[in-house]
Amino acid sequence: MGNSDTGKKILVMHGPNLNTLGTREPEIYGSKTLDEINDDLKKQGKKLGIDVETFQSNHEGDIVDKIQASVGNIDAFIINPAAYTHTSIAIRDAVLLLEVPVIEIHLSNIYKREPFRHKSMVADVATGQIAGFGVSGYRMALDAAVDLMAS
Repeated sequence: MGNSDTGKKILVMHGPNLNTLGTREPEIYGSKTLDEINDDLKKQGKKLGIDVETFQSNHEGDIVDKIQASVGNIDAFIINPAAYTHTSIAIRDAVLLLEVPVIEIHLSNIYKREPFRHKSMVADVATGQIAGFGVSGYRMALDAAVDLMAS
């Protein structure tokens, strides 16, 4: 599937406004940029022999299209749906097409924030969820995805 040592590929998807990380509300989201996060994930993947592809969009349809295009082409899926977490049935339905481990990630703990952020449309179709650990959560998600792929 991928062109890594193991032939395994993980898609890491970032939702709306995550392209502004590093400047957007750093007290909540930290100071690392999305490019820095993606670079770290790709380096970690390389060490593990896993091909890590990253994708970000502010547009729901682009996210759905990318998920649909990945069916049969990835071995695990990590998604931070961002604001679409709470609203997108379309993304949830697209995730249902995947027959691979799915990990939902959030930089902040969505359950300690405004009440409208407490509901995730993706949580019940994900294998697991990581929230509240900042950028470390992405590394946790990648490690978990690799573990799940091996089992």
